[in-house]
Amino acid sequence: MGNRVRDNQRDKACPIESLDYEIFENDLFKQDWRSRKKIEILQYTILKWALAFLIGLATGLVGFLNNLAVENIAGFKLLLTGNLMLKEKYFQAFFAFAGCNLILATAAGSLCAFIAPAAAGSGIPEVKAYLNGIDAYSILAPSTLFVKIFGSIFGVAAGFVVGKEGPMVHTGACIANLLGQGGSRKYKLTWKWLRFFKNDRDRRDLITCGAAAGVAAAFRAPVGGVLFALEEAASWWRSALLWRTFFTTAVVAVVLRTLIELCRSGKCGLFGKGGLIMFDVNSGPVLYSTPDLLAVVFLGVVGGVLGGLYNYLVDIVLRTYALINERGPGFKVMLVMAVSILSSCCAFGLPWISQCTPCPIGSEGKCPSVGRSGIYKSFQCPPNHYNDLSSLLLNTNDDAIRSLFTSRSENEFQISTLAMFFVFVYCLGIITYGIAIPSGLFIPVILAGASYGRLVGRLLGPVSQLDVGLFSLLGAASFLGGTMRMTVSLCVILLELTNNLLMLPLVMLVLLISKTVADCFNKGVYDQIVTMKGLPYMEDHAEPYMRNLVAKDVVAGPLLSFSRVEKVGVIWQALKMTSHNGFPVIDEPPFTEASELCGIALRSHLLVLLQGKRFSKQKTTFGSQILRSCKARDFAKAGLGKGLKIDDLVISDEEMEMYVDLHPITNTSPYTVLETLSLAKAAILFRQLGLRHLCVVPKTPGRPPIVGILTRHDFMPEHVLGLYPHIDPLK
Repeated sequence: MGNRVRDNQRDKACPIESLDYEIFENDLFKQDWRSRKKIEILQYTILKWALAFLIGLATGLVGFLNNLAVENIAGFKLLLTGNLMLKEKYFQAFFAFAGCNLILATAAGSLCAFIAPAAAGSGIPEVKAYLNGIDAYSILAPSTLFVKIFGSIFGVAAGFVVGKEGPMVHTGACIANLLGQGGSRKYKLTWKWLRFFKNDRDRRDLITCGAAAGVAAAFRAPVGGVLFALEEAASWWRSALLWRTFFTTAVVAVVLRTLIELCRSGKCGLFGKGGLIMFDVNSGPVLYSTPDLLAVVFLGVVGGVLGGLYNYLVDIVLRTYALINERGPGFKVMLVMAVSILSSCCAFGLPWISQCTPCPIGSEGKCPSVGRSGIYKSFQCPPNHYNDLSSLLLNTNDDAIRSLFTSRSENEFQISTLAMFFVFVYCLGIITYGIAIPSGLFIPVILAGASYGRLVGRLLGPVSQLDVGLFSLLGAASFLGGTMRMTVSLCVILLELTNNLLMLPLVMLVLLISKTVADCFNKGVYDQIVTMKGLPYMEDHAEPYMRNLVAKDVVAGPLLSFSRVEKVGVIWQALKMTSHNGFPVIDEPPFTEASELCGIALRSHLLVLLQGKRFSKQKTTFGSQILRSCKARDFAKAGLGKGLKIDDLVISDEEMEMYVDLHPITNTSPYTVLETLSLAKAAILFRQLGLRHLCVVPKTPGRPPIVGILTRHDFMPEHVLGLYPHIDPLK
């Protein structure tokens, strides 16, 4: 059917709806717009900025508390393990370490499996899909927000090779959605003064601000957060949104700065500064020669190859885990527990292979780290020695990255240690992503990239002027570019992380090379996950085969439409028997001389109109009466799960024979295209305008006024190639 908005392949599961980003210009909207006073317009403008401020404030607080909780929980676990190791109670140390990890992992897995399955994973693909116009079930619900926050804390503290940065993006989007819809009626959290943004267009802008705030809170990178939203998350952008997004991330930066200053007094627990990343890279002059540039090119190529392989393996693991997770919540939790035990065994077992290293000269009092956080873990080593591999494995991920990025001593980590740690992080990062916990990919990728970058730096030490800390940063950049395929935003995030602008040319070069190489193999990891989840994402370009088809080739009939004045029973039956969300409204004689397209009426508006029972026994136009008795806010979009359903309506048999005038709720200026328009052009138009419905009209007169309606589903490759299997997808 031409106006179907959910994929037939997913009808058995929950429906994937499209969002109405288009301004729906019906008579009610026009009446409301004309009647607005200057004070109401000012109130709306002020509220948009107030909400941006609240999103930044809330996301900054959550990001800080998230870091603080992870550092204190993980710190307690690591100090307990270290103290037992000092007493040579090795078995007790292992069981304490693995037991704490297992308890935390089970808590995170149970939250995801039983309360909010949508909270599993990083959440960036889901946010990206929402901003593209896809409304999958519960991806921004309050329960998802709750599980995302606490599940991420437990999962990261449990020692998994995951990060909290991806989940922070999802958390920021959930906070923005909660504020934008005025709270949650289900959880008794409602604020009437916030219920002004009851449309998808305004919520989209707020969620874009939330996603940017999440990156800013995770990395302390406000400009990087704005660029991340622009480059990766948002499908539509405009200058007004740029200002508000920048304001939101600035609020996050101020909140984090203030809270970190409060923590410098040592009142924030074991780790003092809240665990927020600020990597210390050598800030001296960055001098490089031709061999150094060749080394950077080599890093970029290796990062692209490894990134492409990483994405390929992640895709296989996700599809395998999907088969296990489909068997129920219990199996999800058992899979989490199994990966937790594997991670604990590797993290505790591998350091026994590594040799003990004498403490560097001048590190007295710092090496080895006893009874506190530090990068020199003694593990099983004698006094004044440290185990470099345990310093990476038995530490928080943030501290491990700090250690790899440091330039204090080139020989701080042995070549064999860096090689083992790279293999450990690379493999466990792939195995861990996809289990039922909130898990980000940024940190595993940075860890793997930093370890092989430092390894290359050690090997090229005699011929290179760059120190190993800078090689580590460039390795992380190359692997990030190879997996995520972002350039500008990653470049700025890394520079904000390391506070070193001198590295800009080299970081730009390595990102461009790694992305170019990786694009030869597959798509970015987030694009792969969107495809794997079956989300009907509209790309910013048309597929090559679409130029061989026209719009009428993919719309299907019979098309279900209504007259301007339609019988109530006909509308009720259509809503009952179909799941369509948009219906063409046709002006017919005697109201017009000939049949013509009046516009489109939405399902949600039809339900509200029927519930109000504004009917007439005569088949006449009475739209002016409806305009006097209704307000635009009556037809505003409800929050998650609050909208009317057809089963909520109670209509008598007598009312079924009455008539209703649909003109007041009909969008009389829908976007239309000729049936002979290239499908490629229609796809670009549909995506760039953020449409939900695109009307296809006939080219020749004397035919019905509408041929069909194009929706997101009609542009999906599986639909088009299913209709025309003989078409070559690459031509």
